[in-house]
Amino acid sequence: MKLNIAVLPGDGIGPEIIEQALNVVKVVSEKFGHELHYKYGLTGADAIDKVGQPYPEETHQLCMNADAVLFGAIGHPKYDNDPKAKVRPEQGLLEMRKRLGLFANLRPLVSFPSLLDKSPLKRELIEGADFVCLRELTGGIYFGKPQGRSEDGKTAYDTCIYTVEEIERILKLGFEMAGKRRKKLTVVDKANVLATSRLWRETALNMASSYPDIELEFMFIDNAAMQIIQWPKHFDVIVTENMFGDILTDEASVISGSLGILPSASMGVHTSLFEPIHGSYPQATGKNIANPIATILSASMMFETAFKLEKEAESIRKAVEESISQEIVCEDISKDGQSYGTNEVGDWICKYIQEH
Repeated sequence: MKLNIAVLPGDGIGPEIIEQALNVVKVVSEKFGHELHYKYGLTGADAIDKVGQPYPEETHQLCMNADAVLFGAIGHPKYDNDPKAKVRPEQGLLEMRKRLGLFANLRPLVSFPSLLDKSPLKRELIEGADFVCLRELTGGIYFGKPQGRSEDGKTAYDTCIYTVEEIERILKLGFEMAGKRRKKLTVVDKANVLATSRLWRETALNMASSYPDIELEFMFIDNAAMQIIQWPKHFDVIVTENMFGDILTDEASVISGSLGILPSASMGVHTSLFEPIHGSYPQATGKNIANPIATILSASMMFETAFKLEKEAESIRKAVEESISQEIVCEDISKDGQSYGTNEVGDWICKYIQEH
């Protein structure tokens, strides 16, 4: 099979973790007899520095022509610490999501048996936890207009906007995904306060009759944030709007013990994008300490979701599970002070795939 991938390393640790994930993709492609083609594109602060904009047209066309996008991270302190910066790396990420039609961010949350003690939560709470969060990506307060500040600069405003079509599109994915899992869908909103949330709830109720085998429940965002920590095994598939999903999924990452091992997929109209859920971690740039596992597992999701190659995806997941079990890991999830570098972890996973 021909695999055509756009590779966007981005900022901070992005190039380092992408290198390891791409090495894994190369090994898997060779082992299973696939024809791999990939090209690099600029994005984020790196793109601003080189061409003046965070998501250049050339990068967009590269993504449009690809079957999948493997993405690192965006963000740089020089923009984070300058509230008056007119162009920001994150603007490139939002533009990319909008122009590629990346409307649904899929984040699986699983507790790894060998990492149960790395989580700040009690073992009995998280052991066996396994749920998926679907976050709407192209609507809501991050994209709503108008937004801005008053002339005197003392008042700022953002607008949260959703259409029925946007809500139906991601709820359909949620219902279908729940049907392939434990048949339970939780819609997270703030319907007691927000008009957009009431539209979400109304739309979900209207769709429910088409999925009679799915148990549908609604939960306010503040309650959901508490329940995910108190009883994570309650959840199967969670669907929510953009900002709520952004916050909720980062909170849920403590179940696994580290942001560094959590992958994600952004499903799109034109193509799909695969990335770790963590940021650019600029403090670790160039130190060979960044955990590549989340990006490697994102590559596994790419094989499974974009190319429908389950055996290839499983070979990556198995190698990652073994690396964690045998404690071939970076410092963020090491147990006894013995840790390995980014390159060493990536090399070990590649070798395991080749030999098993």
